[in-house]
Amino acid sequence: MNAPELEAILPAPSEGAGESGDIAKRLLDIIGATVGLVLLSPLLLLVAIAIKLDSRGPIIYRRRVMARGGGQFDAYKFRTMVVNGDEVLAQYPELLARWQREQKLENDPRVTRVGKWLRKFSIDELPQLVNVLKGEMSLVGPRMIAPVEVAHFGSYAQERLSVKPGLTGLWQIAGRADLPYDQRLIYDIRYVRTRTFWMDVKIILLTIPAVLLGKGAY
Repeated sequence: MNAPELEAILPAPSEGAGESGDIAKRLLDIIGATVGLVLLSPLLLLVAIAIKLDSRGPIIYRRRVMARGGGQFDAYKFRTMVVNGDEVLAQYPELLARWQREQKLENDPRVTRVGKWLRKFSIDELPQLVNVLKGEMSLVGPRMIAPVEVAHFGSYAQERLSVKPGLTGLWQIAGRADLPYDQRLIYDIRYVRTRTFWMDVKIILLTIPAVLLGKGAY
């Protein structure tokens, strides 16, 4: 989808969108991440044990992703794949091509048994609460993207990277991985242009049923 086609369906940029709520947003991030880590600590421990018993490799996987402003950082995730994932995926040329194109695969041969359940309910993302506390991420924002994905945004890349990536966002409540890649790009830019503090609160509340239903996660 080219820029004119995108502009026809995207809202116009709001001047200073989100600036007045930056402090409130950061407070929401700190409080939400702290409470989440405390309340979920028993679950996090059980997940760590399950991962260690299920397959060899580290419990936490560090994914190199784009930061606000164009820098990079390591986003923390519970490991859901086998340690030789690249070798496994190389055995499936069609899946490899699809992964390079969309950065998502249904029935990914690299995913472990425990990993499938963690992904279904987005439990693998919970360690990113630490990234939120560190100020690298926000509870709500555009999708976390790898450096190789920046090219997909074309002229929208700078706008897309003007805010922190989120643990959840419009993409999460609208269909998650079931969304076509172009549609995910649209939701990312739509959030950047229309974000407000109360929108963040609404997205957080809507994320709960979306995650519990496990739809669109793989």
